[in-house]
Amino acid sequence: MNKSFPILLLSSTLFFAQNIAQKLEVATKSLLSSAPAYSANLSLYVADESGNFIYEYNGNQGLSTASTQKIFTAAAVLETLGKDYQYTTTASYTGNLSSGNLIGNLYINSNGDPTLGSWRYENYRPENFKAKLIEAIKAKGITKISGDLIIDDTYFDFQKVPGGWPWNDMGNYYGAGVWGVNWRENQFDINMNGKEMKSLNIDLPNVKWINDVKTGGSSDQSLVYTAPYSEVALITGTLPAKAITVSGANPNPPLSLGSEIQKWLKESGIEWNGTITSVSVEKIKGKTIPNAPSNNVILEYKSPTLDKMVYWFMRKSINFYGETFIKTLGKAKKNEGSFDVGISYLKEFWKSKGINPAMINFADGSGLSPQNYVSARAEVQSLLWSRKQQWFNEFFDGFPTQGNGMKMKSGTMKDTKSFAGYHTSKDGKKYVFAIIINNYQGSNISDALYKVLNVLK
Repeated sequence: MNKSFPILLLSSTLFFAQNIAQKLEVATKSLLSSAPAYSANLSLYVADESGNFIYEYNGNQGLSTASTQKIFTAAAVLETLGKDYQYTTTASYTGNLSSGNLIGNLYINSNGDPTLGSWRYENYRPENFKAKLIEAIKAKGITKISGDLIIDDTYFDFQKVPGGWPWNDMGNYYGAGVWGVNWRENQFDINMNGKEMKSLNIDLPNVKWINDVKTGGSSDQSLVYTAPYSEVALITGTLPAKAITVSGANPNPPLSLGSEIQKWLKESGIEWNGTITSVSVEKIKGKTIPNAPSNNVILEYKSPTLDKMVYWFMRKSINFYGETFIKTLGKAKKNEGSFDVGISYLKEFWKSKGINPAMINFADGSGLSPQNYVSARAEVQSLLWSRKQQWFNEFFDGFPTQGNGMKMKSGTMKDTKSFAGYHTSKDGKKYVFAIIINNYQGSNISDALYKVLNVLK
């Protein structure tokens, strides 16, 4: 047996890694010497598929990650709840049913299903929930409801958005909050024609609008300002002088759902003249009303499985899903559906997988908060751990293909960009990597990072 063969193989592997490291060093120095990076901070870490170190630049430095933070939340929720986990929304009633007349209240309750009424999933769209609900009501023989429609939105705590979110993000569709009962991903669409508001795709009960939009330019440069439970909404900025759709964050999704159910009942010939409210709305008024009853359940409506949600969470970077997952983790593991408890669990989870807790200073589950500080090395460690899990294929499937042809999660905020993912080079070498830059002043921030990452191609 030729004993020198394994030594030669090891030597060639080591030489190859050194060669790649040298190229990464040159590319990194080139990036940092450019004018837009004059005051930038960079964290870069590259390993092979086995976790062997290849190159780093400030690999332990915690920086604001933006949406590459989603890799931590996605992996933790898949491992903790299982890829087949489903949320449940129920319809139930109080009172008595007599000759088709429900003398009592109709309740809708959920454990936070973020997909209820979403347009993304075949057989789970708003019309599917409508059909199941009306079918369940009719199957019970109910033709008249002499009571109110109450949305029990109390499964999670009362705080709807993480404390560190910027005000100018919260009212836009990507800044939607989390309720116990969510609807249409807590998003609404405004049909605009220049600066004129033509219509909304759903009802926003009690909301009054201030329209300060100006026309100009060729792209959507508008901002929507709303806040949970607010009855005042502002749209400002500039829009092109043509028909365009602008999306915002619903300030009270349970009431919008209630408004749609009211229409469904009327369309279906079910008599009802009661009021629409939620347990939270009554709490704001200083009133206490009962939660949804555990008996008299007429419908249990299951969500798509968790792996399908994680796909869209990663592929379209849906912040709302990430924050719902955080509250779900808090409720499942600590019996408290709050951001603080969920984030605490997320930190414990990754610490237990060997990541130094100083490198994972999470502030939310999506990366939208600028108070998140995570290092590139921590991101690589999480990706390496995830690669060994039985749900990895479903996790990896959500990674988008970026502009340089590499399949990786991206993160974007003002003057911040990050990428994290897996790549097989043209000569078959497999890499796991993360790169984060803060305070980069140029407009071509993605291209600047591609020049570094393209070394791995």
